[in-house]
Amino acid sequence: MAEFPWLTTIILFPIVASLLIPFIPDKDGKTVRWYSLTVALIDFVLIVYAFYTGYDLSNPDLQLVESYTWIPEIDLKWSLGADGLSMPLIILTGFITTLAIMAAWPVTFKPKLFYFLMLAMYGGQIAVFAVHDMLLFFLAWELELVPVYLILSIWGGKKRLYAATKFILYTAGGSLFILIAALTMAFYGDTVTFDMSAIAAKDYSFNLQLLLYGGFLIAYGVKLPIFPLHTWLPDAHGEATAPAHMLLAGILLKMGGYALLRMNVGMLPDAHAFFAPVLVILGVVNIIYAALTSFAQRNLKRKIAYSSISHMGFVLIGIASFTDLGVSGAMLQMISHGLIGASLFFMVGATYDRTHTLMLDEMGGVGQKMKKIFAMWTTCSLASLALPGMSGFVAELMVFVGFATSDAYNTTFRVIIVTLMAVGVILTPIYLLSMLREMLYGPENEELVEHTKLIDAEPREVFIIACLLVPVVGIGLYPKIVTQIYDSTTNQLTALSRNSVPRLVQQTATIPNQYSLMSATAPEIKNVTNR
Repeated sequence: MAEFPWLTTIILFPIVASLLIPFIPDKDGKTVRWYSLTVALIDFVLIVYAFYTGYDLSNPDLQLVESYTWIPEIDLKWSLGADGLSMPLIILTGFITTLAIMAAWPVTFKPKLFYFLMLAMYGGQIAVFAVHDMLLFFLAWELELVPVYLILSIWGGKKRLYAATKFILYTAGGSLFILIAALTMAFYGDTVTFDMSAIAAKDYSFNLQLLLYGGFLIAYGVKLPIFPLHTWLPDAHGEATAPAHMLLAGILLKMGGYALLRMNVGMLPDAHAFFAPVLVILGVVNIIYAALTSFAQRNLKRKIAYSSISHMGFVLIGIASFTDLGVSGAMLQMISHGLIGASLFFMVGATYDRTHTLMLDEMGGVGQKMKKIFAMWTTCSLASLALPGMSGFVAELMVFVGFATSDAYNTTFRVIIVTLMAVGVILTPIYLLSMLREMLYGPENEELVEHTKLIDAEPREVFIIACLLVPVVGIGLYPKIVTQIYDSTTNQLTALSRNSVPRLVQQTATIPNQYSLMSATAPEIKNVTNR
């Protein structure tokens, strides 16, 4: 039990602070935005302090644990904790949300409501990563959707209502599967409990595991997003403002990957061994399909949105690799993309504020007038295409090597998947560099120059991009800065899932050719896990 309730404080502080915003005397929003930024900074400092004083890097289990009885009749508790899966994402949430509030400086329409939603979402996002009660997780997952819906529907573009409605229908629809699966797991067996550790310890039948895994996969596949559950994301990004972009790309997508690791892999290892080839195939589809679709987009926001979908494919393949390196790469890819995706979408917002267009055909040559914008766009794009020396390169390389060296799949399958992943890596610089060429290089669009003020980046914008890119380069040069936070937990998780492969082969032995991809090397996996 933690001596001081750090996680409760970190979750509730921005939420309580948001409730005071209506009472702040402010007409133009200047006081409110400084108040919100101060609250966000204080909460981020609390996160960092709690990490450095109370988190042991070598301990794979839950730390900073807090548990308070809520409804004892059904063992429902306010149960919080942080391990290698959640701690880096809690830090990322504090970092990205603080910068997103700083990025919201130009917001002048209903500023009190906007910053109220931003702070409320801050606490809700951290709660998703920190809670360890299934029902509490579902409530945090649902409540976190409301601010996103309102920010999209009030401060979005021309089709904001359509995009916001599609977002809430997809995500709330997926959440039903979380609720059904959570209740099934809680009431299964002789005891009723919502505690995640107790639920994971229950002995579920294999067929029930498959059903539960499928339900979670749909729910978290919407959020990640996984093809074909991804269509809400380009629409949401197409209408969102820069701060909402940063939160969507930087944090919300990571909730899907986190929940897959926490619940699908950690709680249902036998079903994960069965579904793993499906995750690999879906990951490759994400990478190739989204990269090709991004290449075809003429709208800047939608192009970067499809880029995000493509990068999330590496997370799926890493999760399904059954290797320490692959799973570690999946975690690093989530963190890396959180930083790079937030930077790219911030640049989209900064460019739109100046050009008042998102169509690449209407830009051209704007880099000649805005040299700082030119430099920032180029650097962020190079980070996104996994340039060596940046975090994206390390994360994707870890997934590549982790999957290629996995003993859980036969050689033919691995060669095919690695080849297709390589095609996706080649497509990424093609669509990103062609985007830079159309937008920044070439002759100026005279009509655009005449009707807009192409003012270069202001210090606030340079500071935000610098804050995002410094850790990108730092992780790229020395990835252990981040990997040491979660490696003990992910290695434990990988060992659990590897142990399930031999059991799965025995359980599916009567099904002809059902699992030829993994059965060929199951004894090797057994040998590896027994060492």
